[in-house]
Amino acid sequence: MLKIPTILKFPDVGEGIAEGVIVKWLVKEGDMVNSDQPVAEIETDKAVVEIPSPRSGKVLKLHSNVGDTIKVGNPLITVGDEGEKLEAPKEEKKIEAKAMEENPKEVKPEPKQQEMAQQDLGRILATPSTRRLARELNVDITKVTGTGSGGRISDEDIRNFSKAPKTASQPQTQVKTPKTIIEIAEGEQVERVPISHMRKVISETMSRSAFTIPQVTHMDEADVTELVAVREREKVPLEQKGIKLTYLSFIAKAVLSALKEYPKFNSVFDSEKNELILKKSHNIGIAADTPEGLVVFVIKNIDSKSILEIAKEMQKLSEEARSRKISLSDLKGGTFTITNIGSLGGLFATPIINPPEVAILGLGKIKDRLVMLNNQIQNRKILYLSLTFDHRAIDGAEAARFTNTIIKHLEDPNLMLVDVV
Repeated sequence: MLKIPTILKFPDVGEGIAEGVIVKWLVKEGDMVNSDQPVAEIETDKAVVEIPSPRSGKVLKLHSNVGDTIKVGNPLITVGDEGEKLEAPKEEKKIEAKAMEENPKEVKPEPKQQEMAQQDLGRILATPSTRRLARELNVDITKVTGTGSGGRISDEDIRNFSKAPKTASQPQTQVKTPKTIIEIAEGEQVERVPISHMRKVISETMSRSAFTIPQVTHMDEADVTELVAVREREKVPLEQKGIKLTYLSFIAKAVLSALKEYPKFNSVFDSEKNELILKKSHNIGIAADTPEGLVVFVIKNIDSKSILEIAKEMQKLSEEARSRKISLSDLKGGTFTITNIGSLGGLFATPIINPPEVAILGLGKIKDRLVMLNNQIQNRKILYLSLTFDHRAIDGAEAARFTNTIIKHLEDPNLMLVDVV
């Protein structure tokens, strides 16, 4: 018995990813492939991922071209047995047969059916578990408006829709940015630069964060003169071992101490139930500047790692993020984010929260400044801090205390139990 040809669809790779762009085919039609052999490279808003073949066999069809945007669930490739030909689905055969009877010279699917299929693909973007939840709650998923990236329907969208008054016929209201009216004067020279898929998703995420979370930024400064001395002392011998010891490694440890003292900052906000979900693990996200845009990689279980181990992992993940070869598992599960503005200059900023987290710490540059210390004017190294927090979950006084704990550990590196030998 011959195997039925297998259609590989763009899988749900997690982390709210709803679509991707095909950047490279690793096979062509007619090639023989092995099970789990990579067949395509797809760029998501997080990274470039390799998609493996679901089985061994012959590539019967590539369903898209390089540069095409595909959504989760769309067909990518069909793999079958050697000598097997790709056959049209039964529904297509019926349409073709009917069309041949009416007009032997022209074979076309019925426009209405084709249009409905296209609308269905474009409207319903949800994982199998979300579809199952819709059936359990007796919700018509075609009437639900997805609030996720690319219109993705989440479990929360289904639950909210099921709780809406039965008389309501309109889908849920989404937060949308107002349309911008572009005026270009006659004769004015312009250049239109299309944004990348990754930039598009970053834009959507930041807009959703800014328009749905009441954000406040608390600013302060830390005297890191002693920390600078420790880092300078250990930097050279570690560089000889191929390890780059950055201030971020120390700051991540200082943030960990604050998160343990104030666990509310290590949480996500459940807007449906108006609850904070406190996370027991401490996974620090680090925002990395890449040629394609901002990528946040995650140092998992940071409380079990020394500053040296954090430095090693940070260096590795940073390089992988910039090359877009980072694993999706290293982009998931963050509980608090740090972004370093000061590496490129600048003292303060108002960083935008990475939802569903409730806070993000922005680092300014370390600047020499004359300060009065012990009745003497001294030159000190000052680090500027900007903590943005979700005011639904956190008040200003709590943000000040949290920042004070970070400052206390940065000003006395011994509190962080430095282990760089």
